[in-house]
Amino acid sequence: MTKIYETAAEAVADVPSGASLAVGGFGLSGIPDQLIAAIAAGDATDLEVFSNNCGVDGRGLGILLERRRIRRVTASYVGENKEFARQYLSGELEVELTPQGTLAEKLRAGGAGIPAFFTPAGVGTPVSDGGLPWRYHPDGSVAVASPPKEIREFGRKQYVLEESITADYALVHALRGDTEGNLVFNKAAMNFNPLAATAGRICIAQVEQLVAPGEIDPGQVHLPGVFVDRIVHTGAQDKQIEKRTVSTGKGA
Repeated sequence: MTKIYETAAEAVADVPSGASLAVGGFGLSGIPDQLIAAIAAGDATDLEVFSNNCGVDGRGLGILLERRRIRRVTASYVGENKEFARQYLSGELEVELTPQGTLAEKLRAGGAGIPAFFTPAGVGTPVSDGGLPWRYHPDGSVAVASPPKEIREFGRKQYVLEESITADYALVHALRGDTEGNLVFNKAAMNFNPLAATAGRICIAQVEQLVAPGEIDPGQVHLPGVFVDRIVHTGAQDKQIEKRTVSTGKGA
């Protein structure tokens, strides 16, 4: 069976309401923007998202936020997204903030079939002790708080138990891919993409360049095709910049 889908809309057509999504990207670097836009154009709602952050206002996962399609987000930071902050603080969105390295390992472990692991990150803080606000009431009081987690000592050092992440679907962006799903990511755009890909039960990849099997040197493959279920050839993408700082040139 071919893994190639003609359009992003066809590739995500079966994503239902209530689905969980592991989404690659960091800010606007390496985000699967066309797959996200295709989901936004459909009817799926009540989504749970695992991603480093949630895009920015009007771009990336920010589109799904604006359309009230996301119920819960697990991320490492709010980022440059005012709507994300507004929905969280007003009680419209449940958010589990997680240390960035822990989030990366939770995705990697999920893809590797490891159900949980111990890490020193967050020991002695609300990350391990519980009490982090997951959801607020509209009046600003805490409606749902994180529970305490198991702490164990190894080699006279304390570690907290973190459960791994798996998702119904993974959405990723790659520079190159062949028709078997072997992917190559471009520099910093690699970020969370391979981790998200392995954590998804169904991995959907948008690729800028689609080539025949054998055209990618096996030593250059970042993600083997065994992890990829669907591929959409999107062509070259306009590179969006999350924040631009321009010098006036004075004093140069």
